[in-house]
Amino acid sequence: MFALVDCNNFYASCERAFRPDLNGKPVVVLSNNDGCVIARSNEAKAVGVPMGAPAFEYEELFKKNKVHVFSANFALYGDMSQRVMSILSEYTPDLEIYSIDEAFLKLKGFEKYNLQTYSEEMQQRVTKWTGIPISIGIAPTKALSKVANRIAKKYSVQTKSTYIIDNEEKRIKALKWLKTEDIWGIGRQHAKRLKALNINTAYDFTQMTDSWVQKHLSIVGLRLKHDLQGIPTLDFEIVQPQKNIATTRSFEKLYTEFDDLKERVITFAVSCSEKLRRQKSACNAMMVFIHTNEYREDLPQYSCNIVIKLPFPTNSSIELAKFATDALSKIFKQGYSYKKAGVIVMDFTSEDNIQLNIFENSNSRHIPLMKSVDRINALFGQQKVKLASQDIKKMWKMRQLKLSPRYTTNLNEIITVNAR
Repeated sequence: MFALVDCNNFYASCERAFRPDLNGKPVVVLSNNDGCVIARSNEAKAVGVPMGAPAFEYEELFKKNKVHVFSANFALYGDMSQRVMSILSEYTPDLEIYSIDEAFLKLKGFEKYNLQTYSEEMQQRVTKWTGIPISIGIAPTKALSKVANRIAKKYSVQTKSTYIIDNEEKRIKALKWLKTEDIWGIGRQHAKRLKALNINTAYDFTQMTDSWVQKHLSIVGLRLKHDLQGIPTLDFEIVQPQKNIATTRSFEKLYTEFDDLKERVITFAVSCSEKLRRQKSACNAMMVFIHTNEYREDLPQYSCNIVIKLPFPTNSSIELAKFATDALSKIFKQGYSYKKAGVIVMDFTSEDNIQLNIFENSNSRHIPLMKSVDRINALFGQQKVKLASQDIKKMWKMRQLKLSPRYTTNLNEIITVNAR
C-alpha cells in the first residue's frame, strides 16, 4: 500500500502554527515581492480570493473581509516542511518527498497493521508536534493514493482527513467521483481532449483501450491508467540532479551602472555555484541575461542574453563569478535602466568525473576553499562569507512588507512564551 500525506493549506498553516489567533480566519500568502496570492486558507477561498490573484487588485476585498495577508516566508516554510518529513520518516523507511508539502510513504510489510489506526496516529503526531494539519490517502498504488487523499481532504469532517481505498468497490466509487481534469498527471490540454470524447471521470479514463491511451498520452499516460486500475505501475522515483540551475531576481530599484549590475550578477553566479556543489555537479556552460522594466513605457527598453561555453567544468564560486562578469561585459549597454538579471548554469558533469586540465582549470585548487566557505555559511548563516567582488552589506531584497518572523531558523526572532 501507498500513503500520500499532504499538508493542508501549507503556507497558511505555517503562519497559523505560531499565530493561533488566526485559526478560523481568512489567511493568504503572497509570492516574491508581494505580487500574487500563492496560498489561501479555506476561509480565504470562501470569501472569493482566487489562486494567483494580484495583491494590488484585491486590496479592497482583503480589507472588507479582514483577510490576514503575509509575505512569503520561505525560511519558515522550508524548516517546517523538514520537521514534518522527519516525523513521517519514523513511520516507514520508504519515504519519497514529492514537494514541500507532500510525501509518498510506501507501506510495504504493513499487511497486519490496522492502517486506519496507524494513519490517525501519524496525523495526530504531526499536528501535535508541528501544528500543521495533514490529510492522508492510502491505496494500493500511488495514483490511487492521490485520489484517496483528495477524498480525505474534500470530506474532512466525515473522513477525519484520512481515507483508505482498500477494495474494488471503493476504487470504482472514487474513480467515478473524480473529474478528468483532477486526475494526477493529466494536464489541461489532455483533459480538454478527453472531455471532448465524453471522458468526464477517472473511471471513464480507465475504460479506454491501452493502445489509445499510449498513442495519445504516451507511455506515461498508460502507466497512469494502470495505476488507477489498481495495478502498481508507478513506483518511487529516484531523485535526479537538476539539469540546469538558475538564480534570477528583479531588483528593488533600477540599475544604470555596470559595476552595480556586475555585483548582482556575481552574487547570482555564487548562488548557482553553491547549488551545484550541493548536488555534486559542475557546469560546462552558463547563460547571463539582463533586461529593463517592460512596464516603464517612459524609459528605453533593452534585453539581451548570452550563453558561453566554459573552458572546463567547474562549481567554484571564484571561477563562475569571473565567467559571469565576462559574459555581462559582452551584453551590457550604457544608457538603460535595468530591472532584472539572472545567471543560469547548464550542461552538468558529475563532480567525480571532472577531467583536469593543468593549464587552465583551477577548480580543483578551489575545492577545499569552497568546502570551508559552505561549512561556515551553513553554521553561521547564508552569505556570511562572500567574494571580495560582492557587496559585504548587500543582501537580496524583495518587497516583503508583511513578512512574519523566522520563528524556527533565527534566534533573534524566536517566539517568546509568557510562562506566568
